[in-house]
Amino acid sequence: MMQQLTELIRTIPDFPKKGILFRDITTLLKDPKGYHDAVAALADSLSGLDVDLVIGPEARGFIIGSAVAYAVGAGLVLARKPGKLPAKTVGYQYDLEYGSNRLEIHQDAILPGQRVAIVDDLLATGGTAVAACELVKQLGGEVVALRFLIELDDLKGREALAGYDVQTLIHY
Repeated sequence: MMQQLTELIRTIPDFPKKGILFRDITTLLKDPKGYHDAVAALADSLSGLDVDLVIGPEARGFIIGSAVAYAVGAGLVLARKPGKLPAKTVGYQYDLEYGSNRLEIHQDAILPGQRVAIVDDLLATGGTAVAACELVKQLGGEVVALRFLIELDDLKGREALAGYDVQTLIHY
């Protein structure tokens, strides 16, 4: 199945800047079976973890994370870029493979002790995932898993997540 999913992902060279190979999941998302299989595999990997909430980081994490949250019967927390959430927020600054950013969630999004899975489309340098983990910790939640559709192995993002339960469907 992973080979079939890999074949559905388009690679776009030099986007968003020269030297980057962008892994475009829109071609997978428009394929009903591919999208279903990807969500089912990610949801199955969370089986038995008693996940209360899934965090989906902006923006493609919204698409993957919301579907996985629905599939496992968990709530969804959107981790947004600054200024996008209407209520009081907590935030964390992080670095990307081609810049830096900040993630924010509502300060009441996670209750102490809630079990949280972070689900995103891509693990690259790990900056976004680390930021999401830090937000969970700030609010007293427990990160029980991190799940990704794609991992760019050469960027070693998994190393930034040492000690966490990290699983990925597709490796480049």
